[in-house]
Amino acid sequence: MFWKKKEKHHAPQVTDHTFNDLVTNSELPVLIDFYADWCGPCKVLGPIIDELSLEYQGRAYVAKVNTQTNPQLSSHFKIKSIPTLMIFHQGQFREKFNGLIPKPNLEEILDEYISGQHDNPALEEE
Repeated sequence: MFWKKKEKHHAPQVTDHTFNDLVTNSELPVLIDFYADWCGPCKVLGPIIDELSLEYQGRAYVAKVNTQTNPQLSSHFKIKSIPTLMIFHQGQFREKFNGLIPKPNLEEILDEYISGQHDNPALEEE
């Protein structure tokens, strides 16, 4: 029926235990959203991350980390404010962004990694 809602896609969750398998060992560029359920800006960014996860499926891995339930990752990456977005590529941490980032900007960042513009970390700007 036309009034039936489509099932909403949710970005996969990365945990303290699955990080290496899902992120470090990924052959795709990875965008991780560090968030908490109580965080207002995180609630705004969450649906955007869910959309990107679906739209970039097979080209990039877009996922979330709940900072409340995954304290080891939050501590390891020194997450001081949320939302925090991190990019990993070829198993290495590449970029970190704090706060809300518009969807077109996130798409541009992901597209650059997918196209190989960031393959050589030595060429990246400081």
